[in-house]
Amino acid sequence: MAKVYEIDGVVPVVHSSSFIHPDAILIGDVVVGRDCYIGPAACLRGDFGAIILGYGVNVQDTCVIHSFPGKTVEILDYGHVGHGAVLHGCVVGKNALVGMNSVVMDGAVIGDCAIVAACSFVKANHSVPASSLVAGVPAKFVRGLSEHELDWKAKGTEEYIQLCKRSLATLKPTEALTEIEDGRPSLNLKSSHKPLK
Repeated sequence: MAKVYEIDGVVPVVHSSSFIHPDAILIGDVVVGRDCYIGPAACLRGDFGAIILGYGVNVQDTCVIHSFPGKTVEILDYGHVGHGAVLHGCVVGKNALVGMNSVVMDGAVIGDCAIVAACSFVKANHSVPASSLVAGVPAKFVRGLSEHELDWKAKGTEEYIQLCKRSLATLKPTEALTEIEDGRPSLNLKSSHKPLK
């Protein structure tokens, strides 16, 4: 079970269909919707303001989500937050992606189906247009997204919904082997999803 903490009488809420990694941390006013995946070492600190995750959201390894007092972080349905990203007091629109190691600041709104490129910095109160790509420090509009790119993003998020289900069904603590065993199983995952170039 994840590290879940109550503060000032407020307890996190996690839908039973969602997977929270045992090494993730949830504090206070955090609401996790259906079929969400929260990765190892992710920290969702609802000790100042609320954090609300919609359907099918994934928050990957080492992400940090927090805000100023009285402010709410929202990640709408199918929101996708890459490894190491930091979200502070912002809104991530439906089917949007925040790339690995990006930072999204207070009052920023990432539009529906938008992509924030890896290692980008979205300034406070900045609005990222729907179905667009932004990149850089600070993040700037690069171009609109193609149907192929939008489809790629949706497939990637669906893979995390499936990882949620696989993790609920099969992830368990164990001891490492000291040698590779005969007939070692493999994951044998079937996917046509490849990195976007």
